[in-house]
Amino acid sequence: MKLIIDGNSLTLEKIDLFLKENPVVELSPSAKKNVIKARKLIDEWVEKGEVIYGVTTGFGGFSSVKIPKEDIEQLQENLIISHTAGIGENLPPFIVKLMMLLRANALASGYSGIRLETLQLLIDMINNNIIPVIPSQGSVGASGDLAPLAHLVLAMIGKGDVQIIKNILDEKAANTKIVSAKSAFKKFGFLPVRLAAKEGLALINGTQMMAAYGTYICIEAKKLAKLADISGALSHEALRATDKAFDQRLHKLRPYPGQIASAKNLLTLLKNSGIRASHIDDDPRVQDAYSIRCMPQIHGASRDAIDYVCSRIEIELNSVNDNPIIFPDDKDYISGGNFHGQPLALPLDFMAIALSEIADVSERRIDRLVNGSTEKLPKFLAEDGGLNSGYMLVQYTAAALVSENKVLAHPASVDSIPTSANKEDLNSMGSISARKCFQVLKNVQAVLALELLTAAQGIEFLKPLKCGDGTNAAYKTIRKIIPPLKRDRILKKDIDTILKLVVDGEILNNVEKAVTII
Repeated sequence: MKLIIDGNSLTLEKIDLFLKENPVVELSPSAKKNVIKARKLIDEWVEKGEVIYGVTTGFGGFSSVKIPKEDIEQLQENLIISHTAGIGENLPPFIVKLMMLLRANALASGYSGIRLETLQLLIDMINNNIIPVIPSQGSVGASGDLAPLAHLVLAMIGKGDVQIIKNILDEKAANTKIVSAKSAFKKFGFLPVRLAAKEGLALINGTQMMAAYGTYICIEAKKLAKLADISGALSHEALRATDKAFDQRLHKLRPYPGQIASAKNLLTLLKNSGIRASHIDDDPRVQDAYSIRCMPQIHGASRDAIDYVCSRIEIELNSVNDNPIIFPDDKDYISGGNFHGQPLALPLDFMAIALSEIADVSERRIDRLVNGSTEKLPKFLAEDGGLNSGYMLVQYTAAALVSENKVLAHPASVDSIPTSANKEDLNSMGSISARKCFQVLKNVQAVLALELLTAAQGIEFLKPLKCGDGTNAAYKTIRKIIPPLKRDRILKKDIDTILKLVVDGEILNNVEKAVTII
């Protein structure tokens, strides 16, 4: 399997396959021509002694300092070494590999002036899973993700550390032995690159850390939007709620795409439900609580927000975010600000809010399942309650995660601290938006897993009645691995198991084999 990159055609779907299938990455023939063409122009300008930011001058606050021709290569190496100022825990290896792909794709467009052999080394590292070790903190989203990308390039020049990881999504990958880049290159027969004019700047002037997080979050968020409908529908079954509020006539009068899609999903999932059929006539309840009745409106609003954020990320995937940018056909260059993280910082803050709301309403449904006061289910879904505490603490855990999300959903993009002697006087803090949003994503996966676990237990008290076509597929997937709770046991084991079913996509995949949801 191959993934051909040209700077124009990356998609979320291709990146999802890139992470799962580990395809060989190659430059398209046109990309190679464009890269060579731009590089030729850089060499001509250097030979003529033109004053170009970051090529024949210093960087940031040193942009007015002209660099002699004989020091230009040293300038690029110094840039990388001086900018490796990251701190904190290392980035997940799959995020680093995504960073590498996205940076290679941006450079492949042929507007950065990098040499083909330098770009090829980056691609060779991707294809051999040589993953640089990069600290997660230190980027302000100013001239892109300078410090994280500098740590990436440090490996390329043979001065950094790497991990060699085959299965990039393996949870144990982060614990793979760290080795020097120089020794890894020796193993594969590669030579560290000696950076030429403009190359260090071309490699680190970009948004690839925040974009890598954003890309992964978007891929998973689209799945979570469906999973929220599944977990909500299973809770709907356990709570013996009414499905009248999902009628399409209602939602066409307020035609938000996400709301309509969620309502359709819920009806599809509940179709042929024996539980619903058992109380469809003479149902004493006129309407259910918001967490059940308003699922299309709440889930739908998050769906629309997710779609918006994904549309911004998809633009960034194939954008040129270098500085200065080279225009080979015009024999010109422009010093601008395409590296600035603001177009990602705002959407990623929005994504954190949208995902948090999915967990908020899920936790409310968990409470309705376990509180024993609003529905005809045993308190805490416990058999022989009192002696057994049942799922009492599951709601505590969900509440803790939801509360943590409220803190993480505070926007990072509203803050700015000037850097580089005020040359960079408004920074996006987009990398912080990205890292926070990633943690929110993981918390939401956990809350939905807890709801699925709890709702499946609620179903036990309604037997022999059966769930709908879609909800039954979710219930059976859970019960294949996790037995009903008859008496208290160590819940951590069950939680870890169902969380894996969520993260690996097994529940969603099995439901989608049974019914079609959107």
